[in-house]
Amino acid sequence: MLTEFTGFSALAELARIVTVADPPVVDHWEHVERRFRGWAGRPGLRERLRGHLRALSPQDEMRVVARSRETTTHFAWCLRDEPAEPFTFWLHEYKPQRDWRPGYADSIHNHRYHFCTIILSGSYLHERFTADVADDGREILSTTLLRSAEAEEGASGTMLAHEFHRIPKAADDTITFLVKSRAVRPWSLSYDPDTRTSHRHVPVEARLEVLTNNL
Repeated sequence: MLTEFTGFSALAELARIVTVADPPVVDHWEHVERRFRGWAGRPGLRERLRGHLRALSPQDEMRVVARSRETTTHFAWCLRDEPAEPFTFWLHEYKPQRDWRPGYADSIHNHRYHFCTIILSGSYLHERFTADVADDGREILSTTLLRSAEAEEGASGTMLAHEFHRIPKAADDTITFLVKSRAVRPWSLSYDPDTRTSHRHVPVEARLEVLTNNL
């Protein structure tokens, strides 16, 4: 089928596949996970995504760059963000380990959204944790390691917004592809087990009113 080889239509195809008939999609994430695994497991995923990037117009390239961002451990490239869709598509390009700075993927953290992911190249150490969270949900009090495993090229997985994990190390040139839901929580939390320090992360777009009031 043409959709298997054309970048734009391949992502449009994935959007159609993971859309649920009975919204909201965050209440049916097992459907997204099942469909994502089937789509991402087909041969030629890297070629389809590469085709998408090569087919971008100059205007579309600017849009991708504008909605992407750099973190202390990786570059997060947003490939598709259609306002009417309840999810977004991303590539995460991990920096060489020597260039990592503490505090992002390597911290114990959750996310404001659910996501599914597959490793396109490279590998990383993936650790899952339970977390004792304060009653107001604003602080992690302690964490316990559940399991630790090396995830290789082709491995896929899912994280829900209330789950905690970290990636303490990744091979150079590791790249992952992700489907993220829209935010289901107003903030995320991270925790440093060495210093027992917890941080709450509120996205900048939610702080405009705070900024206005602080002026």
